Amino acid sequence: SCTRVLTERPADPLNARSMPAQCPPRGCDHGRVAVDTISTVRRWMMLVIALFATLSANVFINGVAFLIPTLHTRMGLDLAKAGLVSAMPSFGMVLTLIAWGYLVDRVGERLVLTLGSALTTAAALAAAASQSLVVMSVFLLLGGMAAASSNSASGRLVVGWFPPERRGLVMGIRQTAQPLGVGLGALVIPRLAQSHGVGFALLFPAAVCGVAALVCAVGVLDPPRPPRAEAPADDLANPYRGSGVLWRIHAVSVLLVVPQCVVWTFTLVWLITDRGWSAASAGGLVTVAQVLGALGRVAAGRWSDWMGSRLRPIRIIAVGAAASMLALAVADWSDSALSIPVMIAASVITVSDNGLAFTAIAELAGPFWSGRALGAQNTSQLLTAGLTPPLFGALIGGLGFPVAFAVCALFPVAALPLVPPDPPDRPG
Repeated sequence: SCTRVLTERPADPLNARSMPAQCPPRGCDHGRVAVDTISTVRRWMMLVIALFATLSANVFINGVAFLIPTLHTRMGLDLAKAGLVSAMPSFGMVLTLIAWGYLVDRVGERLVLTLGSALTTAAALAAAASQSLVVMSVFLLLGGMAAASSNSASGRLVVGWFPPERRGLVMGIRQTAQPLGVGLGALVIPRLAQSHGVGFALLFPAAVCGVAALVCAVGVLDPPRPPRAEAPADDLANPYRGSGVLWRIHAVSVLLVVPQCVVWTFTLVWLITDRGWSAASAGGLVTVAQVLGALGRVAAGRWSDWMGSRLRPIRIIAVGAAASMLALAVADWSDSALSIPVMIAASVITVSDNGLAFTAIAELAGPFWSGRALGAQNTSQLLTAGLTPPLFGALIGGLGFPVAFAVCALFPVAALPLVPPDPPDRPG
């Protein structure tokens, strides 16, 4: 027979099992269906498209937080209410992440990325045109429901095209989309909001997501995977039954996203109201911090490839997140000049674990459950991200920034005992 299975690592559940690979061209008429036969250029092209699609979604999802200073100072909303408005996209994502993941498992990545980006564009345009804060909030919610498509689909796209020994690195690169999207939003959105108003500022994420929809429609190629009818029973089995590993990773990620969300949401308003910075200077610093955070995710992914573990680095990062948030609380309380560099350090450390957890879940869930598993991962994180701004906005309003930063340090500490050990048959 001219059919064989190409894999360097038989334990890899994503694309090694039951996948017929191309044989030498002479005497063989099989098409190119194995990851090993795809050109390096095409693989990296898929990574670039996944990165851009997710970055665009995050300009919308997280960029709304940079409307808080305008909502607070010009429209008279207190920080709790302004935080609630900024959380509407996150609440929307919670409603649809698992549904988008199920759709990815069934129809593939290209359709989901294209449709989701297009619907996000429409919702952002409608929010920009709204004359009522309530109506705008509804469209922000709907936009979050659409933007959820990028999280599961882009992660699957990247993991599906790369072998296990590179997944930590490439998923780290893909995960830079979140801090880069936040950084781009911080650079543009607050200036537009202060100069032209909230509605005009929302046209920026609408434009970015519209471009992403076109790029995904033209450029995305779904990664190969074994046909469902030919897949082993283990690949089709529910990975949540009989094992608590995925549940524990979800719980750890929920706890670690709290300090990340607080830093992202309130750094800009902290710099402006507590430190007296201008909107332009504060936005520039947030952008720098997010770029450094993006580089930190890449470094963490490469580190996990080198260690042959996704979970041990998460444990170390949790310790660093707790220490940095506690240091920030002390520095801010004492009005120390070190508070700014400590804030930058916290911005980098608190985001470094996301790509590792994402990769681990995709590898452990396998090719027929990873869409839903990644959807569940993001649902739990974004539900937390939706609750965090209003709750911590109220805490900051009542007790101040130092207390809020100190409370944040408790969440990574609680995550430490929940980090599971590496499975004995883990990929890579």
